[in-house]
Amino acid sequence: MRFLERSIVKVGVEVSDAKEAIEAAGSLLFQEGLVEQTYIEAMKQAYQENGPYFVLAPHIAIPHARPEDGVKEASVSFVQLKKPVVFGHASNDPVRLVFGLGASSSDEHLTLLKELTGLLNDRHNVDKLTAAASYEDIKNILEMER
Repeated sequence: MRFLERSIVKVGVEVSDAKEAIEAAGSLLFQEGLVEQTYIEAMKQAYQENGPYFVLAPHIAIPHARPEDGVKEASVSFVQLKKPVVFGHASNDPVRLVFGLGASSSDEHLTLLKELTGLLNDRHNVDKLTAAASYEDIKNILEMER
């Protein structure tokens, strides 16, 4: 399992819309060989068909697709957006923190979500992730959680 490691985290990313934000989070997973390109397309397709169902809290999106869409290894990437973008969620827009989630089974999906919600349930952590200027800042947040 790969969870918010340096190679799959990027801060200050500039995007113009929700699809670009999903692409940015998915591309980090793809570049590390954790998902296939088809997985990124499936995440964008799920958003197009189902709307912003994965905008789970204020300013936070966790795009994902089905395991069979091309997950190679359980992983979570993170893209902190330089400027927030609208995903179309009635109460949680605009989004600034995008976590790309790839799981190859239901059990992995739950494990990754548990790890992520443990981090994001603390409002101070969300504020720190939003304000982070580098991976070192994010690493410090993760180390305090453990």
